[in-house]
Amino acid sequence: MNILDFKARKRAGSPISMLTCYDYTFARLLNQSDVDVLLVGDSLAMVVHGHPSTVHADVPMMAMHTQAVRRGAPDKFIVADMPFLSARAGISTAMEATATLMRAGANAVKIEGERGQLDVMAHIVESGVPVMGHLGLTPQSVEALGGHRVQGRSEGAAVEMLASARRLEAAGCFSLVLECVPSALARTIAEALSIPVIGIGAGVDTDGQVLVLHDMLGMNETFKPRFLRHYATAHTLVREAANHFHVDVQERAFPAREESYA
Repeated sequence: MNILDFKARKRAGSPISMLTCYDYTFARLLNQSDVDVLLVGDSLAMVVHGHPSTVHADVPMMAMHTQAVRRGAPDKFIVADMPFLSARAGISTAMEATATLMRAGANAVKIEGERGQLDVMAHIVESGVPVMGHLGLTPQSVEALGGHRVQGRSEGAAVEMLASARRLEAAGCFSLVLECVPSALARTIAEALSIPVIGIGAGVDTDGQVLVLHDMLGMNETFKPRFLRHYATAHTLVREAANHFHVDVQERAFPAREESYA
């Protein structure tokens, strides 16, 4: 998949699939899958590094993980998140961050929000770098939003989100992520834009869907927001495999003779 395929897929009514990916091993597996797009999301600060929010991700951290994903998935379209405040410290700083992520192997960058950074986003696009927008629940602004809440519920908020989406399209964004917004609003925005809208917690009528890989695999059985579907029970698989290994070690059943060197 390349940048030209996004609008073509929207026109054809063929939904786009996107999963987060943070390391070489999972990237190698996903490179063999049919998933369209890999997102090196700043959620890696929480999922991989154990931080309480995404604001702890910085450009070097994002670049390191982007390099690993690119090495594992040479055939996939990779989007890298611009981390907390990296797009708001001026055009020069934003361009340095963009260059770092693109050199690390990204095909595009994703920038959360719209207010106060349209000029930066337009400049990045004009510089030849594809930009994916992100509206609705924007995790980097979770403190200002008062927590992880559905966005765009009121009529005024819905009107403003639609206007923001149109401004992002006008600034040159090639696609847009909508996170945790009412299904009807997501459908309205998807129908209003010529660029594809990829939803997470935004209903089925968007032009694609994205999930965090570890969430989709059921790595954390206690995390189950309304929008998440577990496609596997990896938490059980890993725990049972580790316990099986432990028992074999305790009983000296591993390694066997054929697993040992003469």
